[in-house]
Amino acid sequence: MTPDNLFGLSGKTALVTGGATGIGRMAAEGLVAAGARVLICSRKEDACKTAAEELNALGHDGKAEGFGADVASEEGIAALVEGVGARCDRLDILMNNAGTSWGMPLGKFPYAAWDRVMRVNVTGLFQLTQDLLPLLERAASDDDPARVVNVGSVMGETPHGDRAYSYAASKAAVHHLTRILAGELAQRRITVNALAPGPFVSKMTAFATADEEVRSRVGAQVPLGRVGRPEDIAAALQFLCGRGGAYVTGAILPLSGGINVETGPDLFQEAYE
Repeated sequence: MTPDNLFGLSGKTALVTGGATGIGRMAAEGLVAAGARVLICSRKEDACKTAAEELNALGHDGKAEGFGADVASEEGIAALVEGVGARCDRLDILMNNAGTSWGMPLGKFPYAAWDRVMRVNVTGLFQLTQDLLPLLERAASDDDPARVVNVGSVMGETPHGDRAYSYAASKAAVHHLTRILAGELAQRRITVNALAPGPFVSKMTAFATADEEVRSRVGAQVPLGRVGRPEDIAAALQFLCGRGGAYVTGAILPLSGGINVETGPDLFQEAYE
């Protein structure tokens, strides 16, 4: 029942897509800190290699490796799967974090933007998971399943469009796909869960989180009064991927500070006054 036994990841190999920045970087650090070997990939190879060097310099038990990959096309996914296979003969953890977004007012939202968001956030996630199943199955056992962790969003749980219509719809699809795959892969001893984050500091949310004053105002709108922190992501990954999370599958873990349970105005407040 010790933390090392429940949440330690020594000897495990993980792949984190979009792992150079934002939530992916937070997750990668959490996995490295728990002792895992973490493969970090994104379209920007130099950023991935820099991130890996920075993580390795922290002196954690695990190690990171960075390389370039693109989940936006069938060819890119095939190259990524080949690259992972060249680096390891089994994969204990797959974190599908790579994602993109687009915001435009209703009536002006472009077809091409909708298509790209769905291609990266849903199609790429599904195809990569499917193609990596052989490596995941080699790591799976009754006592210690292989793990897939998808990154959804609180916007896939609640009707918050905020002009990012395709993003919100894609994350709802990620949540539903997570439950479907969890049911299908349990017999193969692979768990499939998803995170549903609220606002965290990242490139995607830079418009709302890069400036400290704006970030504070955004955080004040969250029921728990702040935006997410790196340790919120790291702890979730250590739980879901460690022995302590071996019996959890099909879960959509809310990391949104309570946004997921907001219910709107008190309809009868005026009657009480």
